[in-house]
Amino acid sequence: MKRYMCVICGFIYDEKEGLPEEGIDPNTKWEAVPVDWVCPECGATKEDFEMIEV
Repeated sequence: MKRYMCVICGFIYDEKEGLPEEGIDPNTKWEAVPVDWVCPECGATKEDFEMIEV
């Protein structure tokens, strides 16, 4: 499982945790997150996220 960070605000999407409150189940790979999903903190698009090493 990987983590992705918003380069705008620093929000982290963790594949292991998902975002159940946004309808994204735990263990959902980044590629499976809908294309039109936006950062819940700042509204940035998926293109504004980068994979980070943990």
